[in-house]
Amino acid sequence: MIPLEKVKNIIEKHSNLELNLSSSNIDKKKFAEMSKEYSDLNEIIADAKFYTNFDFEKKELEKIINDKSSDKEMIELANNELSELLIKNEKVIKKLTVFLLPKDEADKKNAILEIRAGTGGLEASLFAADLFKMYEKICNNKKWFLEIISISKSEAGGLKEVIASIKGKNIYSTLKYESGVHRVQRVPETETQGRVHTSAATVAVLPEAEEIDVKIEEKDLRIDVFRSSGPGGQSVNTTDSAVRITHLPTGIVVSQQDEKSQIRNKEKGLKILRSRIYEFERKKKEDERSKYRKSKIGTGDRSERIRTYNFPQGRVTDHRINLTLHKLSEFMEGEIFDEMIENINLQAQEELINSN
Repeated sequence: MIPLEKVKNIIEKHSNLELNLSSSNIDKKKFAEMSKEYSDLNEIIADAKFYTNFDFEKKELEKIINDKSSDKEMIELANNELSELLIKNEKVIKKLTVFLLPKDEADKKNAILEIRAGTGGLEASLFAADLFKMYEKICNNKKWFLEIISISKSEAGGLKEVIASIKGKNIYSTLKYESGVHRVQRVPETETQGRVHTSAATVAVLPEAEEIDVKIEEKDLRIDVFRSSGPGGQSVNTTDSAVRITHLPTGIVVSQQDEKSQIRNKEKGLKILRSRIYEFERKKKEDERSKYRKSKIGTGDRSERIRTYNFPQGRVTDHRINLTLHKLSEFMEGEIFDEMIENINLQAQEELINSN
């Protein structure tokens, strides 16, 4: 059961926000913050009011059922209403429990997506390219905006590495469980014997940090410049436009050479660096909080194998929740991605509920 006081607080907060938002004495920033909170509470307010009235409604129906003067038809009607009320109450409790869980402050942020070819040579780089295409399709389906920050191609249309920025609504909350090792089992086009090969790519999804989230001091940075190089080490341009930024306190290093301008490369490098520092600090806090709780969903560690894409059998398996979908081609088209994500989110919520 949820403490009634907690639910009453939701209703009170909603009323206060409604009152304050009608006032003309609040600045734009405060108004935006309050509007967002009010919008979040709006999604749950009807359930909160239902929950606070539940005991009264239940007792009223039980009175009719137990009243000897009630006729048969009235008792039957009250019994049906009571059954519906109890079913609805179970659903409302689940919704309110999830709503009252500690919020991940990064959930509503945009994201930085990083994909790198892992073990498996050329086949791994081809799989990294396939994964990137899959995320591009998911972005198209959801009307998200994807922008490539840096890209390193291999032969035959493969990718050694790609880093992209994704902007839209609730990006990080949707993609945060994608971090880890994605394994592929398939017959490479170059394989003459028809043998199935296993290769892998790593995915990292970071919340996109803004300047207010992470303050980077110039004194904490070492910036090295060098010439951009293309495939085989050939020089792409004759100026030192490529940038390597080292954040001395954390040891995080970012290299950027996609742009011809050193200034643009530095800007893009700092954007990636800011997100990596933000994630580094978040991870430290999260590890501290969950010292005594081992999550099955995982920590987003890049070395953790999370999913296998088996092409001969047409299936995709998420190892954290033991879910297999026999619709691999649809999954790679980004069409049933939500089915997987909803199941992962449900288990993550259950783990949080059980640990609180």
